[in-house]
Amino acid sequence: MAKGSRGGAGKSLVRATLAIHEPPAGDSTTPGGLIRTFGFDFNPSQLSLSRRAQWKSTPAQIERDGPLPEFMGSEPRQMSVEIFLDSSDEPAGNTVLKKVESLLKCCEVTSRSIAAKQPSPPWVVLQWGSFSTARFVAYVSSVEASYTLFGTTGVPIRATVRLQLHEIPSATMGQNPTSGALTAQRVHRVVAGDSLQSLAWREYGSAAAWRSIAEANGIDDPAHLPTGVELVLPAAEEVRA
Repeated sequence: MAKGSRGGAGKSLVRATLAIHEPPAGDSTTPGGLIRTFGFDFNPSQLSLSRRAQWKSTPAQIERDGPLPEFMGSEPRQMSVEIFLDSSDEPAGNTVLKKVESLLKCCEVTSRSIAAKQPSPPWVVLQWGSFSTARFVAYVSSVEASYTLFGTTGVPIRATVRLQLHEIPSATMGQNPTSGALTAQRVHRVVAGDSLQSLAWREYGSAAAWRSIAEANGIDDPAHLPTGVELVLPAAEEVRA
């Protein structure tokens, strides 16, 4: 089976990724520094996205037809995504094992958050090209891995991992009323020629705002910006020029 062809969805040239970040410090809703970017071997063949609205209805004896329901608020979005991993072309390798372990760590407290006395597992952002409805800041509530093929040494070389993501709401982030997508904060994949200064100028109209991008992504060396890395671009109100 050729890579990227599973289920038909993998034929896209745009790969889905999961950006895994340190949790933020204080009360910020912007993810902390980038821990790693998890690239999908095969694009998902299916995503399940849900959101619920809460309504309350209190029966009254004098109302024959029942009272009008009262809207109590909307719950954050939830997403279920299945990740297919396969390294059967390297039967002695441990690529699948390492990738599953990195996803399982999304449910573990990071050492940096412990040091900051705000223990928390990582925050994540799923991104798949222009599919903006599925892009939001979330935490991983569960990771379920099923190993389906093993190499000669007993190490798994094929697995299916199911992730359950829960949106982390933010009162400061604007949303598109038609799509529900985040508009004040987004994730940018670095391409050749990008620099923190050019990104800051394009996003905020000030090259001096590069420091905010660096802080949001834990970048110590602004001159070293590898191509392909995903950067969280903070909300405009959180940027200092």
